[in-house]
Amino acid sequence: MGAHVRQHHRTPRLLGTLLLVAAAGLSLSGAAPTAPAAPAAPAGPTAPAAPAAPAAPATLSTPTPLGRVVPAPASVDPGGSPYRLTRATRIRVDDSRAVRAVGAYLADVLRPSTGYPLPVTAHGDGQIRLRLGGKGLGEEGYRLVSGRSGVTITAGRPAGLFHGVQTLRQLLPASVEKNTVQSGPWPIAGGTVTDTPRYGYRGAMLDVSRHFFTVAQVERYIDELALYKVNKLHLHLSDDQGWRIALDSWPRLATHGGSTQVGGGPGGSYTKADYRRIVRYAASRYLEVVPEIDMPGHTNAALASYARLNCDGVAPPLYTGTEVGFSSLCVNKPVTYDFVDDVLRELAALTPGKYLHIGGDEAHSTSHADYVTFMDKVQPLVAKYGKKVIGWHQLTGATVAKGAIAQYWGLDDTDDAEKAQVARAAQNGTGIVLSPADRLYLDMKYTADTPLGQDWAGLVEVRRAYDWDPGRYLAGVPASAVRGVEAPLWTETLATSADIDVMAFPRLPGAAELGWSPASTHDWDTYKVRLAAQAPRWDALGIGYYRSPQVPWPAG
Repeated sequence: MGAHVRQHHRTPRLLGTLLLVAAAGLSLSGAAPTAPAAPAAPAGPTAPAAPAAPAAPATLSTPTPLGRVVPAPASVDPGGSPYRLTRATRIRVDDSRAVRAVGAYLADVLRPSTGYPLPVTAHGDGQIRLRLGGKGLGEEGYRLVSGRSGVTITAGRPAGLFHGVQTLRQLLPASVEKNTVQSGPWPIAGGTVTDTPRYGYRGAMLDVSRHFFTVAQVERYIDELALYKVNKLHLHLSDDQGWRIALDSWPRLATHGGSTQVGGGPGGSYTKADYRRIVRYAASRYLEVVPEIDMPGHTNAALASYARLNCDGVAPPLYTGTEVGFSSLCVNKPVTYDFVDDVLRELAALTPGKYLHIGGDEAHSTSHADYVTFMDKVQPLVAKYGKKVIGWHQLTGATVAKGAIAQYWGLDDTDDAEKAQVARAAQNGTGIVLSPADRLYLDMKYTADTPLGQDWAGLVEVRRAYDWDPGRYLAGVPASAVRGVEAPLWTETLATSADIDVMAFPRLPGAAELGWSPASTHDWDTYKVRLAAQAPRWDALGIGYYRSPQVPWPAG
């Protein structure tokens, strides 16, 4: 990881949703939660004037082409008449709680801007149809068919319907994302989109340890991730600067270890109820939360909270700087493993997802022999509580547990021996998630003039973040070992949702496309045009972003 160094715009309309769902004879118990409101978008970093788009964006009366969405669909077959949303449009769903929830989510997106009632019903006809039963679409794929009489999204699983809804959103004019009634019209191009993801792991990481972010701020980021079909939210919950999850067995971790952050601010931590709320909200957007407790290094907040975790029995002071590599759990003390067992037990009980991330990077104050000993003892504890191990790629220097995933964060010029170590682990069955720091670290500066972020991994403009192939990135790593990609966002220099937005956008959609779209669609020249067409949507959503001169943004 190196020297890691506003709420969603949509105002809740719960009463209206209750009335409409009740009128349709449905229970709201399965409805996805509405997202909280946001202040106006801040200005992002300045950049040289970007070139004008080579083709004018679709007007309100001209449907967005089926292939202009991000991530690029696997297959697009345009043709036929468009469908237009009207006041008479109904959303017809299968009579299951999960499908009703996706329908309620879609209605909540569309109602504020269209002003249409859009009842969600499990009976009768519907011009927008959400149905399960598609074959060959896997866990997350979908088929969207649009024509004059309506739009049908079919999927094998509810996650696929939800991803299909994100495509439907992008096919509508960007003003559909606004919080007030717009004039329309609301056309959806005719044709068929058949779409399945390239990788099952498409992640984004948010570091809440260097700077603490509230539940509402995390939910806002979840909504932004969902728009681009990201399906994993990796939460970096502990580090030298702060411990962010309250645990019953070691309460001072949160009350003391969570009481500060980089620069000395008040910090903060999540109660168990807070964490469960994040997990539920993520699940409603079909994201799985992957919690990380980084160890044996990056542990000063824990060491400061409990003296007995230190080899010398003396607690260090809380830390608010940004240097790394100085802290370590005491590998030879039995209490260390009591501590780790308690932490993993409580975290596993709170986390319905498959994974627990145990960190393992930059343990510079731990000898190699001690590191191997530590990982040999800790990885079985993850399995003990029914979870699978994820660790940063330094884990491959130890004996990697069967079924574990190593998250690679090295650079193009990382030492060949280190890359070979990762490759050997992959050849022996370890899954690999790719997060190369000089490609996918969203906290890297775009240019030398970018006000936020760091540059230890280099400058990462939009094209560099997008223009590489995960399947062929690491020599010696079989393509079958690559589980997917993840875009980490470290927060040494980021303290607000506005900061998150301007560093994530426009690079995050490219990371999402690397994870979702087939390699055959990967082309910078066509991607940058599709990316540029997203800008009015971000404006409507209140997302501040960096206007890279590499992207032909729409004029104005």
